Amino acid sequence: MNYKMITYNIGRILLVEAILLVLPAIVSIIYDDGMLISFAVTIAALTATGLFATRKKPDNRSIYAKEGYVIVAFTWVLMSLFGALPFTLSGHIPSFIDAFFETVSGFTTTGSTILKNVEALPKSLLFWRSFTHWIGGMGILVFVIAIMPKTENSSMHVMRAEVPGPTVGKLVSKLGASARILYGIYGGLSAIQVILLLAGGMPVFDSIVSTFATAGTGGFGILNNSIEGYNSLYAEMVIAVFMLIFGINFNLYYLFLIRRFKQAFRSEELRWYLGIVAGSVLIIALSLITSKHSVGESFRYSFFQVASIITTTGFSSTDFGKWPIIAQVILVFLMFVGACAGSTGGGIKVSRLVILVKSGMRDIKKAINPRSIETVKVDKQTVEEPVVKSVSVFFATYIIVLAVSALIVSLDGRDLTTTFTSVIACIGNIGPGLGAVGPTGNFAHFSILSKIVLSFDMLAGRLELIPMLMIFTPYAWSKKYN
Repeated sequence: MNYKMITYNIGRILLVEAILLVLPAIVSIIYDDGMLISFAVTIAALTATGLFATRKKPDNRSIYAKEGYVIVAFTWVLMSLFGALPFTLSGHIPSFIDAFFETVSGFTTTGSTILKNVEALPKSLLFWRSFTHWIGGMGILVFVIAIMPKTENSSMHVMRAEVPGPTVGKLVSKLGASARILYGIYGGLSAIQVILLLAGGMPVFDSIVSTFATAGTGGFGILNNSIEGYNSLYAEMVIAVFMLIFGINFNLYYLFLIRRFKQAFRSEELRWYLGIVAGSVLIIALSLITSKHSVGESFRYSFFQVASIITTTGFSSTDFGKWPIIAQVILVFLMFVGACAGSTGGGIKVSRLVILVKSGMRDIKKAINPRSIETVKVDKQTVEEPVVKSVSVFFATYIIVLAVSALIVSLDGRDLTTTFTSVIACIGNIGPGLGAVGPTGNFAHFSILSKIVLSFDMLAGRLELIPMLMIFTPYAWSKKYN
């Protein structure tokens, strides 16, 4: 284990976080909300820690898979710990555990909150809270790779540990260039959404922070009623469409940029993703119509909430906890599915669902005809057996972590719906669940133990389980596995 290189890289990333915190500090100056000292102290603490960690560049600069996972896991934990300081130092979230939960929820683009009155927060804290979504959406380490491409030889291990999906590859030959392309697309789409929201009459501040939450598929709103508080069909539709856009694999946008339209549209994952969205919208809308909602209202609410849940954004335009049971069941199903691999969304990912379904069908065929040779194909390409196996292992591990977490959270004595969906909402990086953690509820009532477990779930879900689980195993630290 190359501890010096791990420390050095984490130090660099903490320095980046210090720079990023300058933005909410500027917002504090603009709105004169009295939060500048809280941000200044945090920036100073990050800068001192980062400079100490990077005071000497290691002679051995090798980073392999194990180091990559450790860097990613500890980076996200430390960023959340430091990122929580402005909330606690300002006194707006006095409990550090609560502030940590809120910040983890931000960086992991989950959107679960312990706040009962969001609108009571100063503008700069609201900005930082939503900005964490935008930072975490594409991944802070991908950002570092984009601006510091000199780590080219070893950074793929870091990128694999952070970018969601069964496999990670380069868009172009240089990984640093790939990261810059990803952030260019990410920033460009974000800018377009801001412009469209401004065109609809949404205030500048609201447009920016709503875009942060949409682009990162996080869902932190600045109104107590989330997007419902704007009472604007235009804003809802713009945000709903962009939630779906940010839930698509960003590699496809690169194919559009280089005009490989046919290759992009042949994506099987994209067709599944859009098909699941269309089918879910239709079924939920029909269930709402039968429960005495108007046709227009039914499709409006259905489209927005399906887009919000499958992309794991977590915005709400109505209290879906009062919807018919079939509609709620579909939403829970979408919580598991999540968005596409290589997007800013969470969940198991559509590509994994496709592979799981096809591998299941293959096993059925082989059971019928044991001598047959069957393969799993996606986009007419054979999926390598190690990838198929890793998807099955991921799904099994996902369920185990969910079950253990639900068991611990159940010690709080909440009802089954609240307990189960709170864990699903956190490990899937979704935000709201059902029951007491529904769109009108929050996570403030959970015990300290439950908040720590749910914070772990958010980090594990965002980092695809392995990095967070690995640091608790002896394999990560034993010299035997160097």
